[in-house]
Amino acid sequence: MILNRLSVKKLCLLIGNGALLSMLTITVVIYALTGNHFVIWVGAALTICALAWLFLLVLLFGKRLSIFTSDLCLTLDNMIDGSEEPHEVSDSETLFARISHRLIRLYGIMQENRRKVDKERQELQALVSDISHQVKTPVSNLKMVTDTLLTKPVTEQDRTDFLQGIRSQTEKLDFLFHALLKTSRLETGAIRLEKKNGSLFRTLAQAMSGIVYDAEKKDIAVTVNCPEDLCLCHDSKWTAEALFNPLDNAVKYTPAGGKISVSVEQWEMYVKVDVRSIFRRFYREEEVHDAPGIGIGLFLAREIINKQGGYIKVTSEVGKGSTFSVFLPSR
Repeated sequence: MILNRLSVKKLCLLIGNGALLSMLTITVVIYALTGNHFVIWVGAALTICALAWLFLLVLLFGKRLSIFTSDLCLTLDNMIDGSEEPHEVSDSETLFARISHRLIRLYGIMQENRRKVDKERQELQALVSDISHQVKTPVSNLKMVTDTLLTKPVTEQDRTDFLQGIRSQTEKLDFLFHALLKTSRLETGAIRLEKKNGSLFRTLAQAMSGIVYDAEKKDIAVTVNCPEDLCLCHDSKWTAEALFNPLDNAVKYTPAGGKISVSVEQWEMYVKVDVRSIFRRFYREEEVHDAPGIGIGLFLAREIINKQGGYIKVTSEVGKGSTFSVFLPSR
């Protein structure tokens, strides 16, 4: 409509001209019917009064609109800076109150998004720091070994030991790069999880197949308690990838001859998978500096589980071990 495109000033002028024309028309018609000159004076007086009140109305409305615009701009600036929350207007029937109510809702959404961004930024900084720390050690070891091989004479046995060390360090770097690639593909949407109803026992068996050899080498006993008929909607391949991380970490940090237990419980809303292992602390310590760090692996596991509507919880107690719990929605 044309009226929707008119400015407030033009709209007020249009209304004023309309009121003036209407009053003059009515005055002329009444004078024509009565022939009384007094009607003209009354009509003129009424027209002047109407125009005066209309002018006062426009003036007050303009002032109110100017104050509201100024307050709105100030409120929006504070919302952008996050320094102040919009104030609730007591009169809920006015247009200003409805706008204020929506601004408060918008402010809440902005604050929540800001908190999510800050949390993701902190997680990213921690992840980058962890990756940097994990990459630095194998790179330094590789440089040291290659410098030794290039500058000093070594025996055949030492050469073999050095080459095995190089292979071990390159395997660590390969693990990091693959974990980073998978995480990146998940976050960018290059890989989408396909949830299907399937056996959790088979998914868990697939995850455990990757730790059997290392567990046997360290003589670690692994026990599993999972109902074979338990089915839930999940992406079997990527869930196995997520479950492999705590299992692999448990093998790395559990001392030789230790125990690892895997148990599955079905709750009302979630299926809980616990990986329990016995070692002094869940996170990296100086005496286990040769084991690959778990930061990127844990980050990848959490991304996989979160995208399926679940979550991960880690508890650790010095001297008693740690429990890595994965919660998957049962429906």
